[in-house]
Amino acid sequence: MLSLLIGIPLLGGLLVGLIPEQAGKGLHRSLALGFGLAWLGLSLGLLLQFDPQAQGIQMAEQMAWIPQLGLVYELGVDGISLPLVVMTGLLVLIALWASGPVERPRLYYSLVLLLAAAIVGAFLAQNLLLFFLFYEVELIPLYLLIAIWGGPRRTYAATKFLVYTALSGVLLLIGFFGLSWLSDAHSFTYNVLQAHPLPLLPQILILIPILLGLAIKIPLVPFHTWLPDAHVEASTPISVLLAGLLLKLGTYGLVRFGLQLLPDAWEQAGPWLASWAVANVLYGSLNALVQQDMKKLVAYSSIAHMGYILLGTAAATPLSLVGSVFQMVSHGLISSLLFLLVGAVYANTGTRDLKRLRGLLNPERGLPLVGSLMVLGVMASGGTPGLVGFIAEFTLFRGSFPVFPLQTLLCMVGTGLTAAYFLLMVNRVFFGRLSEVAIAMQRRATGERLPAVVLASLVVVLGLQPAWATHWVESTAAHLAKPAALNLAEAGGPTTAFEPGFSSL
Repeated sequence: MLSLLIGIPLLGGLLVGLIPEQAGKGLHRSLALGFGLAWLGLSLGLLLQFDPQAQGIQMAEQMAWIPQLGLVYELGVDGISLPLVVMTGLLVLIALWASGPVERPRLYYSLVLLLAAAIVGAFLAQNLLLFFLFYEVELIPLYLLIAIWGGPRRTYAATKFLVYTALSGVLLLIGFFGLSWLSDAHSFTYNVLQAHPLPLLPQILILIPILLGLAIKIPLVPFHTWLPDAHVEASTPISVLLAGLLLKLGTYGLVRFGLQLLPDAWEQAGPWLASWAVANVLYGSLNALVQQDMKKLVAYSSIAHMGYILLGTAAATPLSLVGSVFQMVSHGLISSLLFLLVGAVYANTGTRDLKRLRGLLNPERGLPLVGSLMVLGVMASGGTPGLVGFIAEFTLFRGSFPVFPLQTLLCMVGTGLTAAYFLLMVNRVFFGRLSEVAIAMQRRATGERLPAVVLASLVVVLGLQPAWATHWVESTAAHLAKPAALNLAEAGGPTTAFEPGFSSL
């Protein structure tokens, strides 16, 4: 079943690529949507087969590939990767739907499906070299998707993305080889490496390149500069994939390679990582405050919210890990919604400049549906109770506070700054008298409406029923956080961060 999750988009990309451009208007998009819908259905089927009470890897698949190099085709899913796999199926389908008519559709939809296969393959991989292979494969499709269908500075943004992410891959590969060579197991398989832990000093030496590689991908300050450029130049559907999925490869790696495989070094680095999270949150938020481009503002907001995930992972308590994974899902849904709506504004008005836009919430001559959904999206991002952003951040902060109280309080300042810069954006763009740009705009039927409504519905539903997402994560989080929980107990703190009845919140 896990191989099908990789094979369906891969097969879809190949079939779409074989259909001539002249075959029929919309045929490539329709075929890609069909594969995307089937893929989402299969990913939802994982929920039926997954046992949320089990702590280890489930539905494992293994096949020898190049055993002389240690490269084995090993797949599996646990509570950390399952929500990300399901979200991948959803956001890829949404990106395909939102793409609409594009130039060179055969190449475009083939690249999107190939990108999807690489992303889900990385989440499912149980071998370091296999993860690295998928991690690198996604570079080329995304580079081309930005370089060909991007904005005026697309070549610069795509090249910058390629250079930064290629360097990220090199650093990860150095860490992976070091981890395998220094381990008694001499293996690249996650479970084998976890069963043969290294002494503290080698763990620290290996953690450094892995952490730097992941910091570029997430991205964390000061390795973040590629992300705003990539978002601004990328088309709206590609921004959805970039913010919703690509960045999660980095935060997923924090849990999988940092906490799971290098637990002693991770514990020693915890205070430094929590302080790095504070810098990321405050820097991203303050930069968002001064942006005049709506898309760049959302991009810096995305950088800030990645810091929350770093904080929760650094604390490594059961509740903070549940919050970190839930924050990955929450950020994926909210950021995708915001990028879709910014794209709708740009498609109708031809600008994203806050100085030129005003009054778009006007029910007769504006974009009332887009404006209403935007208000919902920024409320969710700002942590309004009843929406998915609130419960994700509350869970993360509640789990992190016993370990890093000062850093948690400083990160909480970021929620106030989030409300400030999004309030400024919404007030300028959607309220007041219609601007000249808004009066002169030609309304277009864009493809972002239905996907935005779907994402907005999920933001509300998971905000009211968070256990539908956290239920799958809790057992795995408790298993990974055992060393941290024991250390808390020795210090006189709580032995577990789960409150009674947490799943029924």
